[in-house]
Amino acid sequence: MPSFLLLVTLIIYPTFFVISNSFYFWNLQTSPVPLQFVGLKNFELVFTATPFVDSLRNTLVIAFVGTAIEFWLGMGIALLLNAGVPGTSIFRSLLIMPVTIAPVVTGFLFRYMYYREGGLVTWLLLQIGAPVSSRGLLGEESTALASVLAADVWQWTPFAAILLYAGLLAISDEIKEAARVDGASGWRMFWHITLPLVRPTAAIFIMLRFMQLFNMFDLVLVLTRGGPGTSSRTLAYNLYQEGLANYNIGIAAAMTVLIVLSVTLLINVYIRIAFKEWEW
Repeated sequence: MPSFLLLVTLIIYPTFFVISNSFYFWNLQTSPVPLQFVGLKNFELVFTATPFVDSLRNTLVIAFVGTAIEFWLGMGIALLLNAGVPGTSIFRSLLIMPVTIAPVVTGFLFRYMYYREGGLVTWLLLQIGAPVSSRGLLGEESTALASVLAADVWQWTPFAAILLYAGLLAISDEIKEAARVDGASGWRMFWHITLPLVRPTAAIFIMLRFMQLFNMFDLVLVLTRGGPGTSSRTLAYNLYQEGLANYNIGIAAAMTVLIVLSVTLLINVYIRIAFKEWEW
């Protein structure tokens, strides 16, 4: 009960604070308290005075593309581990290491590797003949967002692999043996047996990672600060910029309401599709 009351308090008060102040003009550079009721003006300013639409587009790209890449790469690694490749125990130990690193540290690590002169990633791209702008990967609008996403994929694909590997281990050997006896090929076994049986684990992973990627902030702050321009600005960074850099608490509150509604809508649609066959 104490834990429940604490959780409710930590949810109810911030929610009430955000919703109530989203209808007031409040800038900390002007006043320590809300000044006047402005109705829906803050919501209008979110779209007209901030790059909210660009941030939403970038966030959706990161969330959908990042989740898909991490899931399928993780699935490939999990299948290799499940096949019993040599050194599986060592690989399993190494896989957990990127997940234990703080996102800020990962950001600095990739920032050094993205340097135009001497960066490991840049050097590798130049070796295979890939064009790299003189402004570097993080300084070019066409590559900044992908570079941020690549850092996240490196850090969280191992998490997908470990989770999906656990799901693969839970599949009964009798089911797989029966499929082999019936003459099922490797691809048929994967699409009609392995993937459906690992679906509960996969569905939970996809939901968790989508929500985390939808709120990406650390890597954007360290690598690009939303630039160049707004090419890599996410909703979370846009919220930080308005609330903690520009001190526009009213606009930041309105933006928070819109973000919460957006992610809630997307997750509820996903739950209805992915978990419709579950017994609750």
